[in-house]
Amino acid sequence: MSIGAIDTSRIEAMVAQLKTAAARASPAGANPIGEGTPQQQKVAGVSEFHSILKTSLDQVNQVQHQSTALAQRFEMGDSTVSLSDAMIALQKSSIALQSTVQVRNKLVSAYQEIMAMGV
Repeated sequence: MSIGAIDTSRIEAMVAQLKTAAARASPAGANPIGEGTPQQQKVAGVSEFHSILKTSLDQVNQVQHQSTALAQRFEMGDSTVSLSDAMIALQKSSIALQSTVQVRNKLVSAYQEIMAMGV
């Protein structure tokens, strides 16, 4: 069992992955206003939101399973897994879960505001 020092290139790679994920989540790929009928835009917006939400939840689930598996491999004495790899994976999964919870909280808050509006 080798416990290696934290490699800065791994941290930089993780930051690059986080930036890529943030870029994928941005609304840059959203349908521009004026394309199609309002009904088509509404259906496309709902299905797009649904697919984005499902994809992000699946990614969080996958990250958590991978980090758990990596931590278990380290605990079992796998010499190919270092402590820093296991800890970084666990932190990535923790951050992913925390951000998912924050997004959920914002969605619930927005829903409550909309429901409180008078028509």
